Amino acid sequence: MTETEELLVCRQVHPLTHDVTTFVFEYAEPRLFRHEPGQFLTLTLDIDGRPVQRCYTISSPPTRPFLLSITVKRVPGGLVSNWLHDHLKPGDTVRAHGPLGEFTTARYPASKYLFLSGGVGVTPSMAMTRTLYDLADPADVVFVHGARTPADIVFRHELDLIAATAPNIRVVHVCEEDRPYAPWGGYRGRLTIETLRQVAPDFLEREVFTCGPAPYMAAVRNMLADAGLDMDHYHEESFTFETPATPADTALATATGAGFKVEFTRSGRTVECDTDTSILAAASRAGLSLPASCAQGMCGTCKTTLVSGSVDMQHNGGIRPREVAQNKILLCCSKPLEDLVIDA
Repeated sequence: MTETEELLVCRQVHPLTHDVTTFVFEYAEPRLFRHEPGQFLTLTLDIDGRPVQRCYTISSPPTRPFLLSITVKRVPGGLVSNWLHDHLKPGDTVRAHGPLGEFTTARYPASKYLFLSGGVGVTPSMAMTRTLYDLADPADVVFVHGARTPADIVFRHELDLIAATAPNIRVVHVCEEDRPYAPWGGYRGRLTIETLRQVAPDFLEREVFTCGPAPYMAAVRNMLADAGLDMDHYHEESFTFETPATPADTALATATGAGFKVEFTRSGRTVECDTDTSILAAASRAGLSLPASCAQGMCGTCKTTLVSGSVDMQHNGGIRPREVAQNKILLCCSKPLEDLVIDA
């Protein structure tokens, strides 16, 4: 794909679990997809008459370039995930920008990998594993996936098939609880250092890739750091959406006070933001929920118009020069240099 938005046509829709579905696309004009395993793209969807952007990992491998897929979990109350599940069907079109991201084995080649995933965070690990499998790569892979119940294991049958036919790839599922009429006989509970030592005794020697909900990744990160992993060999990916701050967060934002005033015209809210804090983080602390995704200046989800003022914006490709010339900024990687007025 390119720096500009491309038109994709949905060709297939595959339900995987009760709340996870894979959507398969091809270019509107016949072309091959080019991306690195584990990268993501940003979809632009027209929902209720307005464009909405969200990031999704490409779950298909680059070794199968004729089609591209994303795998999406339905989130209760989620604007985009519910729209995709309820409305997107074969023949429909979407706009996409990408690929983006450095969470990929292509950037960190190694002889031994450890993939740790929770929930739908399995998608980048799946793309990387599919790639290694397709290429008959000799790298030693331990793939550990955590799910709530056996029925929530995404890609379960395909992963088991890969493990059964590739002697260098081992797959381990960890479930927190049973499913009615489907008792779980494997590893139970949440991932612990004891379980990790059982399934991957040499985990300190592996290149580690982690993706999942923020609490899962925080727990894994701390666990591995405490165990002595060289964190230069640790990589993680997460797409999160800002939620209203807790009362403690709001109190902290009020107490710090120092900095510039940032006015959001659509909500009528004004928050304080210092020069060391991103506008998105300051808004979140003050209880203002704004669209966001990668929080790394790559995806463009938090793109908005700067009405007045100036910012220091250190992005990673999520905004184009012509958009900057039109006073667009990315809230996640912009810090105020003076008082601001923002169209959000």
